Amino acid sequence: MDRELVTVLGFAAMFALMALRVPIGVAMGVVGVLGFGALSGMSPAMNLLGNVPMSVLTDYNLSVIPMFILMGAFASRSGMSSELFTAGRAWFGHRRGGLAYASIAACGGFAAINGSSVATAATMSQVALPEMRRAGYDPGFSAGLIAAGGTLGIMIPPSTIFVLYGIMTEVDIAKLFAAGAVPGLLAVLLYFAVVQFLGWRNPALLPLGEPHSWRERLSSVRDLWAVLLLFAFVLGGIYTGLFTVQEAAGIGASGTLAIGLLRRRLGWREIRAALIDALRVSSAIMMIVVGAFLFGYFLTITQFTQHAVGWLVELPIGPYGVLALVMVGYFILGAVMDELAMILLTVPIVFPAMMQLGFDPVWFGVIVVMAVTFGMICPPVGMNVFVINSIASDISLGAIYRGTMPFIAVDIVRLVLLCAFPSIALWLPGLLQ
Repeated sequence: MDRELVTVLGFAAMFALMALRVPIGVAMGVVGVLGFGALSGMSPAMNLLGNVPMSVLTDYNLSVIPMFILMGAFASRSGMSSELFTAGRAWFGHRRGGLAYASIAACGGFAAINGSSVATAATMSQVALPEMRRAGYDPGFSAGLIAAGGTLGIMIPPSTIFVLYGIMTEVDIAKLFAAGAVPGLLAVLLYFAVVQFLGWRNPALLPLGEPHSWRERLSSVRDLWAVLLLFAFVLGGIYTGLFTVQEAAGIGASGTLAIGLLRRRLGWREIRAALIDALRVSSAIMMIVVGAFLFGYFLTITQFTQHAVGWLVELPIGPYGVLALVMVGYFILGAVMDELAMILLTVPIVFPAMMQLGFDPVWFGVIVVMAVTFGMICPPVGMNVFVINSIASDISLGAIYRGTMPFIAVDIVRLVLLCAFPSIALWLPGLLQ
């Protein structure tokens, strides 16, 4: 059968299965195996189906993903997310929209000990959303703000998306973590600016909060010692060479468990719940990874990747024109595809092209992660939006999407700034060399 025809049919079948609500990992895996079988025979395809899942699931490098997710689950169950929100409310609560500022700050803080966007959004929805609604905030705006704040989970290190990108491209994961820190902090500041602007334009949207004494503020900071210790120990150990990223993930999970036990915040019930939470998220992620690897073998045998790279490099629009085209492609894919699937499916294609065009691999990793975050909060398939809707089902998806729009606008501004000034991302990794 003609390779080009099989490639077109393969992509069409994959998107058709996704439209039928087949899990993305299953859709990619089924198409990958059947497409591989159509070109090389079903016997090699069955061997592929038997070998790839085992090799992926036993890959030591990928062990960092479930460990960082477990770290976040222990942190959430031990109340660290509540402490972050309490501290944010103590420092920002007296301002108009103070709980909105506190929610963004808490999302950023929780992202520093949790590598998942979905987990950040889900956790902060349970902590901050009820408080904002009781204070009289618009429900759609509140949910949209938390959905956008959740995207910080894959920008501020540690990040599972950076880990996957680093493994796939053989780029230093520690440098990627460092490169994501300043853009992540920039995102927090721009989200603050959105709240400030909306509060000025429509004061009724953002109520005034209650003032807190300096004693309460300082007390709230003292309660953050566990979060600060974990962040400093895990990332400090990576950058000082004390341990590898994989070891840091395991130490971080163990350290979070130990702190929770010492503070008597984690009993058997909470530990069991955290393990189940981490297992569910990790299983979903690894299913997508396995499916993407199977689909990747199919693309390799069709030589689609090589042709796509050549086509991108030869486009007469210059390097930044190609970059803009790739970003548009990510925005489109983000409307219909999970961020993990996007990374696993597209990076083997676009990364070689970007390297041939002279872009820095660390900087491009930050750009890619920023681009896929749009898919987390954009219609019609914004994963964070669906997660929040499942927790607060009385807030419609449309209302949440409308609440995310101001934050999507400043995210586009942030992406343009990083494209225009790569040093925003590369400054900190340069200091660590």
